[in-house]
Amino acid sequence: MEIVFSPELLIAFATLLVLEIVLGIDNVVFISILAGKLPAEQQNRARVIGLTLAMFMRIALLFAASWVITLTVDVFELFGMGFSGKDLILIAGGLFLLYKAVTEIHERLEGEEAHASAGGKAATFGGVIVQILLVDAVFSIDSVITAVGMVDELWVMIAAVVIAVVIMLFTAKAVSDFVNRHPTVKMLALAFLVLIGVMLIAEGFDYKIDKALIYGPIAFAIGVEVLNLIARGRAAKKRQRTIEPVHLRPIMVKESGQAVDGPK
Repeated sequence: MEIVFSPELLIAFATLLVLEIVLGIDNVVFISILAGKLPAEQQNRARVIGLTLAMFMRIALLFAASWVITLTVDVFELFGMGFSGKDLILIAGGLFLLYKAVTEIHERLEGEEAHASAGGKAATFGGVIVQILLVDAVFSIDSVITAVGMVDELWVMIAAVVIAVVIMLFTAKAVSDFVNRHPTVKMLALAFLVLIGVMLIAEGFDYKIDKALIYGPIAFAIGVEVLNLIARGRAAKKRQRTIEPVHLRPIMVKESGQAVDGPK
């Protein structure tokens, strides 16, 4: 098979790669939050398996692109509104994402101990992987339909998907560590997932929401929180430098034998 690199094809590839990365951000955030519920030694393996499954699922769907396109055809009508296979997948995925995000927010507000006493079950590796797989399926459908609508060359679509997932694999641990290390950022990430869930449900009902209206405010809020974290970190270091530990002060002894603090 002869591969021709035309300027138009390279531009389409670059655009598709950026879109795949943007569409994968919410997937990475969700995987990071789910993996964070596992023991530390299992978290990285869960992230790698989750993103690898996402990559293979998207590649498989690209090979079945002709079937994926049929998902946009209405299968039934309800109250004068048509619903396709894609609509049903988006609605189900949005509801699942909404449920998981709201549950996580509730757990953060009530505390893990209160959640456990109320009958909350500890996360298992298999259970986390199944949940990741379900959300991967939803985001993969959206990603593949976007790719098929932009590019005709299958190898270009596969290359964009593979490179995007490799980038996400290298950044997933940093994203996960940052989110789990800062509770306020984690709450913002969960709020982000709530908005994504609402957006998926709205799209399932053929109500299009510009993704910039979702990603823009969340990116701005996270940017402000990062500045707050930097400011708090610098203030803490400044306080630490100005407080001289008492045990490091030299001890002077008066002629009477009474010990007093040395010069400050």
